[in-house]
Amino acid sequence: MGLYEQPNDWTCGPFALKHALVTLGKLADESAISQVAHPHWWAGTDEVKLARAARAFECDLPFIRRTDPDRAHTSLVSHLRKGRPVILCVDEWGHWITVVCHEDGRFVVIDSRDTPVLQVLTWPQLRNRWRHYDEAESGEFLPIFDLHPLKPRFRVDIEAQFSVERAHFLRRQENADLALYWDEYLADLLEICRPRTASGRSARNTVPMATFLRQNQGMLCRRLAYWHGGIGPEKAERLLRNFRFVAETYAMKIPTAGQTQALADLSMLLGMWVAAGHGVASMYGYGE
Repeated sequence: MGLYEQPNDWTCGPFALKHALVTLGKLADESAISQVAHPHWWAGTDEVKLARAARAFECDLPFIRRTDPDRAHTSLVSHLRKGRPVILCVDEWGHWITVVCHEDGRFVVIDSRDTPVLQVLTWPQLRNRWRHYDEAESGEFLPIFDLHPLKPRFRVDIEAQFSVERAHFLRRQENADLALYWDEYLADLLEICRPRTASGRSARNTVPMATFLRQNQGMLCRRLAYWHGGIGPEKAERLLRNFRFVAETYAMKIPTAGQTQALADLSMLLGMWVAAGHGVASMYGYGE
């Protein structure tokens, strides 16, 4: 799972919902969404099916229609400022996209039909794709702007901030692997940052996960290179940089008392990662 292209022409709906959910820190595979939404190879997914799929993942997906572009812009920006990703049907009602951020007159859009999927659009660019003309009873063709903000029924503990700068970073070819495996990084960080108290509530004293990663990166990379020997620290540094980017995007934190556990988790992940790519020799008689 991650931020990547849809494999065909009719699954843009499940992909758009998946991308909206991941901005709220909720992981859902597009195939699981498709099992509920049932996209058709010719007709795709309509708003009714998409709303039903959203409810299956503890969210509501209301329908809002605007006929004035200024009011459409105001409604879209309002929902984004409230932390709600908004799903739009664009290109003459032929394709679903997800809008996740508004910043300085530009919109960050996740479009599963493009490569890379993260796009930065101006308001005229988005408006022209979003606008659909429908014939009124008078015979006049009027503009229509339909929007579907995703409203979670669950408590949102973390929320992605896909700023324009972060979108441009993920659009770079050298960072394609980070976008591709975004959900894997997020899933592991969610486990590492999960409070381990009896009540399940976050501790008052916390440390930003990005700061924790920055402080321990050098030590982790040096020890990994020492114990494995087949990998230089620069590759492990890149992996930890990816973790740090995701942690910063969601402003993730760990309890101060949980730093030892987090360090153990990261060490295990790094060890399994390097073994997956470079293998290990037999140890203590195991693997002979």
